[in-house]
Amino acid sequence: MAILHHYPLCPHSRFARLALGELGQEVELVEERPWERRDAFLALDPAGQTPVLVADGGLVVPGAGVIAEWLDETVGAQSPERRLMPSDPAARVEVRRLTGWFLGKFWDEVTGYLVNEKIYKRFVPRANGGGPPDMASIRAARANVRYHLRYVGFLVQRRNFLAGDALTYADLAAAAHISCVDYLGDAPWGEDEAARTWYARVKSRPSFRALLADKVPGMAPADSYADLDF
Repeated sequence: MAILHHYPLCPHSRFARLALGELGQEVELVEERPWERRDAFLALDPAGQTPVLVADGGLVVPGAGVIAEWLDETVGAQSPERRLMPSDPAARVEVRRLTGWFLGKFWDEVTGYLVNEKIYKRFVPRANGGGPPDMASIRAARANVRYHLRYVGFLVQRRNFLAGDALTYADLAAAAHISCVDYLGDAPWGEDEAARTWYARVKSRPSFRALLADKVPGMAPADSYADLDF
């Protein structure tokens, strides 16, 4: 069985888990604390970042975007009814653009701040950058998430899903990152009703169930987190 090295509240790991779930792929989950920089994990990927997929046969597939592309080229190509990338080249560009938006821009402006400040720094020794959260970073993330949700709302008012008529990697990337914001209680769900309705649809999918059971020791999720009718 393939192995996914992940951290439960790493949004990039969550994206990989959602993609695997939507494609019907069962994997063994190995929780990895990237700040510990274990030698065995660094041997798999010197970047030391989650997620890392070790496929059957031992192929190491590092990083959320690389995992998504590899899954599309292998599992997706063999199961077109479940494929998370469209066949049309222009539509594939739009999926890649939006997936990159959430894995990159949303991380840089929202989840990177919140996850690092509120979660990772709780477990990292002070000598390595741990300690209390930087409130200026958290305030910046809370401000930035508002326009990202408005952008989600803008897209789904014109399309069935973010990138078009069908669920794609774009939806999974966005939902994975937003789920971390939601867990931490920083999702302003009154900001955009269309975005909230879209997220409720994605959150209700079977692939999301395992994520909604995740917990961070000593940090309970927000009340809205596991509520499908939030």
